[in-house]
Order: sequence, then structure tokens, then C-alpha cells
Amino acid sequence: MTFSPRTPVVVGVGELTRRGKSVADPIDLASEAARRALQDAGAEIGRRIDTVATPGILLIPRDNPASRIAETTGLTPQHRISCPVGGNTPQYLVERLGNRIWRGDSDAVLIVGAESGASARRITSSDAPLDPTAVARRDESLGDARPGLSESEMRAGLYWPHQVYPIFESAMAARAGRTFDEQRRWLGGLMAPFTLEASRHPEKSWFPRSYSADELSAVSPANRMVCEPYPKLLNSIIAVDMAAAFVLVAAEVAEELRVPRDRWVFPWSAATCNDVYYPLQRPDLGRSAGIKAAGDAALDASRLSIDDVTWFDFYSCFPSAVEAAIDAFDLDTADARGFTVTGGLPYHGGPGNNYVSHSIAEMVRRCRSEPDAVGLVSGVGWYITKHSLGLWSATPPPNGWQTPDMVQAQSTIDATSLAVASLADATGRATIDGYTVVHDRDHGPSWVPVFARLTDGRRVAARNDEAEVAIAMSKEMMVGHPVTVRGGDEHVEFELS
Repeated sequence: MTFSPRTPVVVGVGELTRRGKSVADPIDLASEAARRALQDAGAEIGRRIDTVATPGILLIPRDNPASRIAETTGLTPQHRISCPVGGNTPQYLVERLGNRIWRGDSDAVLIVGAESGASARRITSSDAPLDPTAVARRDESLGDARPGLSESEMRAGLYWPHQVYPIFESAMAARAGRTFDEQRRWLGGLMAPFTLEASRHPEKSWFPRSYSADELSAVSPANRMVCEPYPKLLNSIIAVDMAAAFVLVAAEVAEELRVPRDRWVFPWSAATCNDVYYPLQRPDLGRSAGIKAAGDAALDASRLSIDDVTWFDFYSCFPSAVEAAIDAFDLDTADARGFTVTGGLPYHGGPGNNYVSHSIAEMVRRCRSEPDAVGLVSGVGWYITKHSLGLWSATPPPNGWQTPDMVQAQSTIDATSLAVASLADATGRATIDGYTVVHDRDHGPSWVPVFARLTDGRRVAARNDEAEVAIAMSKEMMVGHPVTVRGGDEHVEFELS
């Protein structure tokens, strides 16, 4: 098969999972993963790297991390890119930097990231701070830097993913006719295969153990409830020391450097699309228009259907993200292909914005082992908000490298945004569209945030801090239940009607 000499192709991947009691600097972890990726290519490609790009480092962050990684690994790239928050970032960078390669603006890029969350937990006030030397230049930025939540959502006490993703889950459970308890038991069956996959990668997974559905869903001292319906084992874990990297080059550069063809894996197509940006304004809390639009566009651009895909790695920070992808592609939850090649963020480990670098690395290895097969990787940023999806194969793309224009699709999604009631005028009857019950570690159900729809169609984020209400709302499904809301001094309050 012939293909353009400017077709982007991955030629090297590298990963690192470091366990131990010593503190690991994320720059050191990322640099080692980069060295492994460069070595994996089987050719001297370091001198041709003109761009180093890194997803944002969340724990033990470093200023100008792309420059630090480049200097630590002895690379001299012209472009050094450090990205804002977004779990979609690695696949997004494939799209954006792949286009630079396709246009001839770049020859070879290194995409690399790391998290030192486990080390961050070991650092105490008595520890000497890590003090890297200054870098000579400031990194460029690439990606959407908007915060993930609106002022209205934060006023209601929502600050963290583990509080927001269960709100989506409640809408999904209600659509299926399940209570929180029933949904939790059902989720055990959905996520147990992820743990089995993680157990197959003991040298890479942070939690390489297989769990049964009952073990995942049963609430116990070792599996405490966090936010209904998710106990601890259904939450992703960022407290890991992990790094991953991959090298993307123009095909003609790979040929020039004599990279063995058994190293080559091609991105066929890539697409990025957002849902309505802030969760409170989405018309349907239980579905993702952004995943559907980007996924359909990537498949159409490569002239494939979902039945042509051999492997999936759906972003899996929380089960609702997996369910949103399954729904967007109209798949059966029992699909024999499975939905992860790594074990996912809760079990492989969730290294912040860089998880998808790990899933791409594993997908590359799968494609090398079966050159005619095609894999699909999805990445999610913030709260099922930013979506970047890509198709991968060791066979050159028969339709060429494709990045479909998503402007019209994005405009259509944005036009569905709901109006939000302000603190001053959020008063009256409303209906719950989604909620969770936040549990205190020691005392159980503690407080409840809700997304509710006023009678005029505006959405409101409200909360109730009464433990009795939290207990009641954890026992039966309250999506669709009427409430009364009123603006308080600092946030909107609600009472059950």
C-alpha cells in the first residue's frame, strides 16, 4: 500500500511504573519514559526530535515541564509545549501535532508525561523540597485552558471529579430504572473486566489484581462509600508514580532513519469535540453528544464502522465516563471486545492528564502484534467535557491521515446549552435532573448536591447539608423528584418537596 511520505506514524513507546518509598520527581519519571520510547524505535531518532509536548502535571508540578524533560534527556527541540488540564491531552496532541507533521511543519515529536501522586503523599513538611534548577526558556501552551466548573457549580460545593461524575451516574441509573444500590451492583459487573485486564499487566498496573463484581460493589471498611453510588474501588486513583511517552514522526523520517517497519503504528484519524462545556448547562446529564460527534467523525473519516474495531480503550476515570462512550457508540455493555487495553484509570492507575499516553502505548503494542487490526482510543478532559478520539493500526491508513472538521458539530452541541439561574433569582419549584450523596469517611451520608430544572427551564445547582436528607436520598432514586430551591447567602439551597 502506498501512502504519503508525510503520514504521521508512531515508532517508539515507553512506560514506567515506579514503586518504593523514595520521592520520585515527575520530570525524572517522564525523562526515563522518554528514553525508553526513543530506544523502542530501534534507531537513532533523538537528534530529529523538533517538538517535546507534555500534558499538565497535577501533583508535584514543575514550571516549564517540557523544557525540563527535554534538557534532562539531552534533546534540543525547537518547540516545547506544556498543556493545561485535560485527560484528553495525549490523543489531542496526536491530532494537533500529527497535522503539523502532515503539513511539513514538523518532522518528529515526543509526547511525554508523568505524575508523582504517590510521592506527593509521602512528602511532609519536614522533607526537603525538590528544587530543580531554572530553565532558560518558557514553554508554549496548547489546549483549552478554561476551568472545568462554573461559579454556580462551585458555589454548590462541587470542586472535584469524584463529586461530579456520580451526578452523571444518577441520571444514567434513573434512565435504567435503578436505585443507587442497584446501580452500584450493576457497575461491579461493568468494571470487573477492567480489573482482570489490569492484572494481566503486573509490571505496569498500579493495582494488578482482579476483583469480582461483588468485591467492587460491596461497601465495606476497605471499600468505603465516597459519593453515591461509587465506593472507593469505583473511583480512579491519582496517587501513582507513573510515566509514559511515545514518538510520532513523518513516515519519510522513519524511513530515512531506518526505523524497522515492525515498530510502525499509524494513527488513521483523530477528532476532538466538547460537550456543552459546563455540566450544569447540559440538556442530558446521562449522555455525551461530544463523544458521539467525535467518534462518528473519526470512524467516518476512515470509512469504518464500530464493528471494524478490534480493541477499545475508553477513558475510565469513573464508570459514568465508560458508560457515556458505550452509549455514544451504541454498544452492548457485555461486548466481548472489552473496553480497555490497560485496566483503566481505577486499576491500571490514573496518572492525571497523562493516562491516555499509557493507553496509546499499549494500543501500539497491540497493533504491532496484529498489524491488520484497528484500535480506538478515547480521552476525556474535565467532567465528560473535552473529548479526543483516535483510530490506530499498524496498517497504513487506506484513506490517508484524517482530522475531520468539527466546527459545525461543536456549534450544534453548544446551541443546546441551558440557561442557568443566578444566586439571586434561583427560587421556586424544580425537578432533580441529577445528584449524588457525599459521604463523610466516618459518619456516612453527609450532604447532597443536585442539578435541578426550574419550571421555566433554567438549571440550578443547589445543596442540602442535613444528614437526614442525605440518608433519605441515598435510599431511593430521587432523579425526577420535586424540590424547592432558594438562594442563600453563599449558595442555592434545596428542600425535598
